[in-house]
Amino acid sequence: MAFLRELLADTVRALVSFGPELREVVWLTLFVAGTATLIGVLVGIPLGSWLALGESRIRRIWRLAVNVGMGMPPVLAGLLILILVWDDGPLGQARLLFTPAAMIIAQAFLAIPIAAGVTAAAIRGLAPAAREQLDALGLGRAATARVALAEVWPGVVAAVAAAFGRVVSEVGAVLVVGGNIAGETRVLTTAIVQEARQADFATALAFGAVLMVIALVINVFLARVESRRW
Repeated sequence: MAFLRELLADTVRALVSFGPELREVVWLTLFVAGTATLIGVLVGIPLGSWLALGESRIRRIWRLAVNVGMGMPPVLAGLLILILVWDDGPLGQARLLFTPAAMIIAQAFLAIPIAAGVTAAAIRGLAPAAREQLDALGLGRAATARVALAEVWPGVVAAVAAAFGRVVSEVGAVLVVGGNIAGETRVLTTAIVQEARQADFATALAFGAVLMVIALVINVFLARVESRRW
């Protein structure tokens, strides 16, 4: 019990101090996860609506790809991006390896299928009568997608929340392509791993507490957006 009390006290001190290192890690976490989520949503939501509003062989193939992507291990996604940005890889000349840009690409790669899958499931869950009304309107593809997304607005918000939750909590992909370099590519999840390996549990818990607060704030904000629009 003494160990736990001392650990808790050290964690509180680390949170109260909120030094430059913690601020830097928090800022990079928000930047990388926020940008990756934005990319994932901008690509995934239109993709999900396209998958849900029609039947064809190519759409079935894409649905399979999205389903596989939703369950892809983050470390595998990181490995695939690592091969692309490696010095001899297709994007090697861009010098993206061990940079925040590579981390954003890896996390967006994870966020897109999540956003697409949740959006497609929400639209396909519309009542048959609503689907028939959509077809009867005779709108173009883009207009039909907009109407469908408006009808399943809570599902759209859920897609955003799921995509953000996927990227902000993952460690494998960013560790592979970012390298966890202090002051350059270290985010909250990789910082937790680093401090835990060094048995600095108080700092690791402080990082974890900040990560939970970020997730809570974002989800409360999205819940308010959903309730107001709905």
